[in-house]
Amino acid sequence: MIHKIQIILALFIFSTTSLTAQQNEAEVIADILSQDAIYQCSHTKQRSLAKAFSKAAATPTFAGKNIDVKYHRAKWNINPNQSYISGSVYTQFSTIENNVSIITFELDTAMVVDSVLYHNSLISHSDSGDYLLNIYLPAALAINTLDSLEIFYQGTPGQSGFGSFIQTTHAGTPIVWTLSEPYGAKEWWPCKNDLSDKIDSIDIYVTTPMGNRAASNGLLISESTVDNKSTYHWKHLHAIPTYLVAIAVTNYAVYSDFANIVSGQVEVLNYVFPEDLTYATSRTPNVVTFIELFSNLFIDYPFQDEKYGHAQFGWGGGMEHQTMSFMGGFSDALMAHELAHQWFGDLVTCGSWHDIWLNEGFATYLTALTYEHTPGSPYWELWKSGTKDDVLEYNSGSVYCDDTTSVSRIFSSRLSYSKGAYVLHMMRWKVGDSAFYAGLQNYLSDPNLSHGYARTSDLQYHIETASGMSLTEFLNDWFYGEGSPVYDITTNQVGIDSITITINQTTTNPAVSFFEMPVPIRLKGPQFDSIVRLENTFSGQVFTIGVNTYITEVEFDPEMWLLAEATINTNTGINKSNIESTISLVSNPTKDVVLVESDDIIKSIYVYDALGKEIQALYNIDLQSTIINLSNNVTGIYFLRISTSQHTYVRKVTKY
Repeated sequence: MIHKIQIILALFIFSTTSLTAQQNEAEVIADILSQDAIYQCSHTKQRSLAKAFSKAAATPTFAGKNIDVKYHRAKWNINPNQSYISGSVYTQFSTIENNVSIITFELDTAMVVDSVLYHNSLISHSDSGDYLLNIYLPAALAINTLDSLEIFYQGTPGQSGFGSFIQTTHAGTPIVWTLSEPYGAKEWWPCKNDLSDKIDSIDIYVTTPMGNRAASNGLLISESTVDNKSTYHWKHLHAIPTYLVAIAVTNYAVYSDFANIVSGQVEVLNYVFPEDLTYATSRTPNVVTFIELFSNLFIDYPFQDEKYGHAQFGWGGGMEHQTMSFMGGFSDALMAHELAHQWFGDLVTCGSWHDIWLNEGFATYLTALTYEHTPGSPYWELWKSGTKDDVLEYNSGSVYCDDTTSVSRIFSSRLSYSKGAYVLHMMRWKVGDSAFYAGLQNYLSDPNLSHGYARTSDLQYHIETASGMSLTEFLNDWFYGEGSPVYDITTNQVGIDSITITINQTTTNPAVSFFEMPVPIRLKGPQFDSIVRLENTFSGQVFTIGVNTYITEVEFDPEMWLLAEATINTNTGINKSNIESTISLVSNPTKDVVLVESDDIIKSIYVYDALGKEIQALYNIDLQSTIINLSNNVTGIYFLRISTSQHTYVRKVTKY
């Protein structure tokens, strides 16, 4: 996701006039401030994990290291009334080692392997534990041999991790759905489940009792009914990671929306619960504008020849299954987030869970882009303020995921999502819009990455190539490092011609001793208003800025480019105006009232509860202080959106 005010989008002018969000304001505030939509997939994932993570960890030794999977044909029998699957998976592979006599797939021991067919003959197999299924070939294969086999199996999948394979109900109607990220595919089908090998193409056949529909990846090739059972055939001809293969089966209602991009029309195929059809049809058309926006800023939607789609499922968040995201709801933020993954996560997939930010940081930032590109919307500023507060609440943790055995760490909302997104925002500030977008276009188009895997070094290469700048120190500080800078800024103006600015820096975590960053400072005076960019390379650095007027106001980072806090000390009567400190709250936490004070004139204050519902609104205040009365409200967290004559702020209040 991406956001910004000083836009250099000469190369990225897009035809859409606005991003119309027909959500009401309370819903959007909830999306941004409470993070319930942008990050709900990560939060819901973490809640699910608390139950049974021990089984969901990575297999100690990944299977299939001696083969390259070319193709799968899956034939599955699913009855949504039962937590049960039966069928077969045909795999075509090429050997990448010599003398291959054993092929190993990952499969939960809860699954019963009935037989393995190889060249029309049954061959032996065994369960070696640790989710590993060994298949013994009758003769060793030489390197680069193209071959195939088919596994017939059945069973009740386990319920570890995020669920992997879930049977539940909606409005009393049964549903089965899958969610395999990061390690869950082995719970319900035999596969090679790592981040080194994408499946080149896949056919999926789902047979289910008549009256149900099966949603999956790719194009729906056919649907047929025999003996009161319906079979749905989906074909996907793009490379796909194992964890993105998915099915969902229930009594779906079906309709389509359509987007227009340079390469043609994109069908948005929606499979929704019949009881939610009216709600869904009012919401899903908004994703059309997001498809067009992302296609203009980056590259065209990468699976235009097949589809994009939504399949509703019984989860609190969403999952970006390739060409058909599974959705717990249809808020704009959730739709934008899962759509964004089709570029960042599906087309180009993180090559290690250490680099999950390449999926989740981007999807979070692209969600914010939809706010930035909504003319007149306040939500872009709210997103920056809320996300910044979320990250700076603690001073520990890196964007680099240091423990990939912990799924809750992989999907840390603060680090992988919020901080990952803000690091992209700061990278954009550092290199400039033109280089940032050009680098991302090249990253997505790189034939070594597109429809494949990437690491952070690949992103670094393309942004460096486009900008001509080194990002090594930036990534050492912000990707691998922890904490953030705290600036102490002193200004001094003796005469009218110039002003000196001294920048001192401390850090909130000893993991980084100094953050080298361009620091934006706004200087205002009579008929003068300018943001200067100060390339801060050491603490105590002094800058002299020619101004030709007396400066009356100094402001740190007015457009919120930096994950940082600052104080400003001024000389010769310059008024302090620091976006981090202009607004102060007296008596917070509070039992009854909060005094809001500002250096600027307060125009209005909106009060929202933790779910984003507006509970108070004060208009035409025109004072520098006012009181918010929460004495009649329940205890909990509240948010104040405070608009002054200069800025809009978001501040959190605790009522006890």
